Amino acid sequence: MRIEVFADIACPWCYIGEKRLERALQQRPGLEAELEWKPFQLQPGIPPEGYPWEEFMVRKFGGLERMRSAFEQVARVGRAEGLEFNFGRVARAINTADGHRLILWAARAGRQWPLAEALFRAHFTDGKNLNDPGDLLEAVASAGLDREAAREFLASGELRNAVEESQRLAERFGVQGVPFFVFDRKYALSGAQPVEVFLRVLDHVAQEQATAF
Repeated sequence: MRIEVFADIACPWCYIGEKRLERALQQRPGLEAELEWKPFQLQPGIPPEGYPWEEFMVRKFGGLERMRSAFEQVARVGRAEGLEFNFGRVARAINTADGHRLILWAARAGRQWPLAEALFRAHFTDGKNLNDPGDLLEAVASAGLDREAAREFLASGELRNAVEESQRLAERFGVQGVPFFVFDRKYALSGAQPVEVFLRVLDHVAQEQATAF
């Protein structure tokens, strides 16, 4: 089963959704699933240096209290999934293009998901600035990838087109927000759905595959 995951490393619900899908797959150990990260930038217009986090988020949510309420909800849901969100540590709203490029690069070594996890954790738990090359490469190293090879890759500009093409593909699918999960290019699930919902979709697709042969 092919599962394409449209997500952004600056999206806390993507972190939660990815964990819930992971838990669902753990409950179906006999299911052969190939997960593929699909870049989606929620804010592609953010400059390379990013924006001050609180200023950007207050503007996005329409006020400080609304921002705090939204973050408290995310943190509460995240704790139930074993995730730690420390929004008070986050300093910058980031442009995620280089993070997406690195995840696609890591896929060549079969390490896209460990790197995605490392980037989520660096941004939301540790408050790292993922527009800073040092912080970005630190996350790369924590995922078991070669820091110098990653540095050379970033400097090359390679896979920028792949990030943009993934964004266009999402638009063709009608994706307006992430996370967004596509199963065998036939079924889709939007949002960080409960594990039970993922299980129902996985079982349906698996049964359909079984009856097709």
